[in-house]
Amino acid sequence: MKNYWWKILGALLILYTIVGGMTVPIKSGIVKVTPNSIQSGSEVEIQIDGYNSNYDQSDDLAVWLKAGNTTAIKATKVSAINATSLKANFTLPNELPSEGSFHTLSVVVNSKIDGISLLPDHVALQAGAMDTLNRTQWSEINNLVRKEGFNFPYRNILVESIRNTFYHIPLWFAMVMIFFVAVVYSILQLYKPQVKYDAYAVAFTEIGVLLGILGTVTGAIWAKNTWGQYWSWDIKQNVSIIAMLVYLAYFVLRGSFDDHEKGGRISAVYNIFAFAALIPLLFVIPRMASSLHPGNGGNPGMGGEDLDNTMKYFLYPAFFGWFLVGMWMASLRARFIILRDKYLLKMND
Repeated sequence: MKNYWWKILGALLILYTIVGGMTVPIKSGIVKVTPNSIQSGSEVEIQIDGYNSNYDQSDDLAVWLKAGNTTAIKATKVSAINATSLKANFTLPNELPSEGSFHTLSVVVNSKIDGISLLPDHVALQAGAMDTLNRTQWSEINNLVRKEGFNFPYRNILVESIRNTFYHIPLWFAMVMIFFVAVVYSILQLYKPQVKYDAYAVAFTEIGVLLGILGTVTGAIWAKNTWGQYWSWDIKQNVSIIAMLVYLAYFVLRGSFDDHEKGGRISAVYNIFAFAALIPLLFVIPRMASSLHPGNGGNPGMGGEDLDNTMKYFLYPAFFGWFLVGMWMASLRARFIILRDKYLLKMND
């Protein structure tokens, strides 16, 4: 049992991630606000459509239009239409919260049941001809209620697809680590050639490619839900495919040699250079270009509210879980390769 603990741990971590990642509810949020353009000095009624909300059960609903970090104006009347829709009436002053003729306001909804819901920078406030800069009509938001409980953050574009964080990202993390182990065995094969080292280098490269393909597929599914199409030729998508082609060429190279020992040495050299190419392809080049992908081209990555402490309880175990299971799969594959080669060698004799 002591030799299998890490395999059991890896399987349990993935099971924990799948069960917890799919069952923990998403926090309440705001899906849509209409209209999204208003004018100062007017009476305005705004309809707000929520997600996982309980507007019709809340008798303490409060709604604000927030300008900047501190200034906001509170709705004079709030009425629930149903559980996921409400109407908020505002009397907008002529006084502006800050300089300029155009302001972008965030919508804040608060209740004891749902807590705080925010749709940032969504309503355009156009200034009238008689407007002046005066913040006396704009005040700070107060008496906010934070919802207690274990929930994942709501993001307007991601919504339920935020759960893919526990699969897409850990798969790519595990892929890189598995490829690194393959490089270690390739170096050992060059330093002290052995059938074992060559078999493990091949097996870890195969499993790394498998994890990379799974990471690409989960990324494409995520892209369909957030960007509207499976493949948009984003820089991150393009270099990911190039990285997979570089590693697929490794197997083409191995298959081109009749001499197994010579093919193992040359493939080991190629494997080292393939991993050296993987780093700039995945972590350097995408940051030099504009990208839809989080963390690239100035687009912020998963952090802050996007990746709160609740999600970390599942994301970090997923990293280790997929890596350990990848190690397990690669070790089984390596043992199969060694036994297969021994069998073929015996048959040839």
